[in-house]
Parts: sequence; C-alpha cells; structure tokens
Amino acid sequence: MTARDLSLHLVTDERLSFPRLTAVVDAAVDAGVTVVQLRSKAADAGELLVQAIVLSRVIAGRAAFVVDDRLDIVLAARDAGARVDGIHLGQRDLPPVAARRLLGAEALIGWTANTPAHFAAAAELPEGTLDYLGVGVIRPTATKPDHPAPLGVAGFAALARSTDFPCVAIGGVTAADAAALRDAGAAGIAVVSAICGADDPGAAGRAFVDAFAGAVVGA
Repeated sequence: MTARDLSLHLVTDERLSFPRLTAVVDAAVDAGVTVVQLRSKAADAGELLVQAIVLSRVIAGRAAFVVDDRLDIVLAARDAGARVDGIHLGQRDLPPVAARRLLGAEALIGWTANTPAHFAAAAELPEGTLDYLGVGVIRPTATKPDHPAPLGVAGFAALARSTDFPCVAIGGVTAADAAALRDAGAAGIAVVSAICGADDPGAAGRAFVDAFAGAVVGA
C-alpha cells in the first residue's frame, strides 16, 4: 500500500465510443485528474482487456489507473506489460484481502462503502488492505440507475467522520459541491458525466481541480 493523490477521480462512461473515451481521458489527465478508473459492465473480457491496455498507454503514468471490479483484467493487462495500478471493488466483488494478496503491497485498492455496516466491515480488514473508500451516491445519478439512496453532503460527512480511511465522494458530484465535500472530510471526489459528457473535458476537469484545490486552501 502506498500514498496516492486521491483528489480527483475520473470514472469512465461506457456510453462513449472508445475513441472518444481515450480523448476524454487524455484531456482530463492533462487537466489534473489524479486517478482514472476504467468501468464497464457491458464489455466482454477481451474488449475490456484491450481498453485497459490502450488507456494505460494514454495515461502513461500521469495519473493512477485502476479497473473497476475485474481483477482478471488487471492481472492480464499487467501480464501484457500495461501499467495498471490497482482496482476498485464493490461490495459484491472479490474480497479486498484476496485482491491485496494478488496485486501486492503497492497496488491502489478502493472499496465501495455507503452504509455504517460497510464501514464496520472495512475496519475489520487487516491493516494495509484498503487505500480508500468510495462513498456515495451523493446525489441521484443516471450512470448508476440501481444506486442506493443518496447520502447528500451531510450523510457523506457522517460516514467520513466514522473512519480513518480516506473517503472519496461519488455520485452526481458537481464542481459546485467540491468545497462542501472537502469540508465534510472528502479526500477526493469522483466524477463520471460531468467530465465524460462535457464538450470540453479538459476544461471540465480543470474546473473540478480548481474547485477542490480552492476548498483545501480555504479550509
């Protein structure tokens, strides 16, 4: 496990064509995105592996790169020589302890958590298993139609105060939310549509970077 800058995560939107997605990722990383998460529920294993390898080349070490859910893709991409820094796991995915054992101490491993029971389970894991918790949704979001009830900033703050893990806020987050979420204890914010759906993803990314940095300065 190693310290990372978690301030701005870009979670990819599978509704985009892959050529458009690569352009969005490149522009967003240039703008200051610190973590890119490849997320696709529909792609088959072969397609997702190709995407992981290509995006690792696009990112080229300028940001951390993780894959959502699929440990097999992380391992296969690494075996092909791609730089994939880790994985983000959901509550129904492979246990984080197994992912840590297979990926090693330096991998970046996140876990979705949005209830007190999830936070209690995280606290029971061996030290060094997790690097951060992804906490949300903050507001309703179309990119995850089966999401749990929105937490809002106050709900996020209550959960973040209950743990020593860095917490990354996700789900319907806008740049206007950055200050309130940072003040509520967020180590970072994660964005899908607000960057992936923007006409100028670089400008959208910079708006989030500036908003979160401004919140830190003013804290």
